[in-house]
Amino acid sequence: MISDCKAEQGIPHTLTGRALGVSESWFYKWRNQPVTAREVRRGKLADAIRQIFDESGGTYGSPKVWITLVRQGWRVSVNTGAKLMAELGLAGRRIRRRRGLTGPGKRPAFADFVRRAFSATLLTRCGLGI
Repeated sequence: MISDCKAEQGIPHTLTGRALGVSESWFYKWRNQPVTAREVRRGKLADAIRQIFDESGGTYGSPKVWITLVRQGWRVSVNTGAKLMAELGLAGRRIRRRRGLTGPGKRPAFADFVRRAFSATLLTRCGLGI
């Protein structure tokens, strides 16, 4: 962030560091330190996730991306893959389920104007003998 302020707005490191409560010596020490193995691995993993997501046409979510990563030989947890996908702004396409056609509708049932009565006692009286 301190480097971004200098590059974008031209604000000196000393002023930005003072505003954030960071000493200038700490900033230069942090800036000059080498990249760790964890950061390198995380960068490679992010590249692999982006490649898998792009090859799927943007349809795979984190579970399918994780399965593909494991098949490629990566040792990574499901949550790490999901977190990286969220950081990269990748989200799988949601499956739109088809709604059933025979479910109850929102309209009320029609009134029974004929006043039909279908009870077993009435059918036996009529001689149908059910």
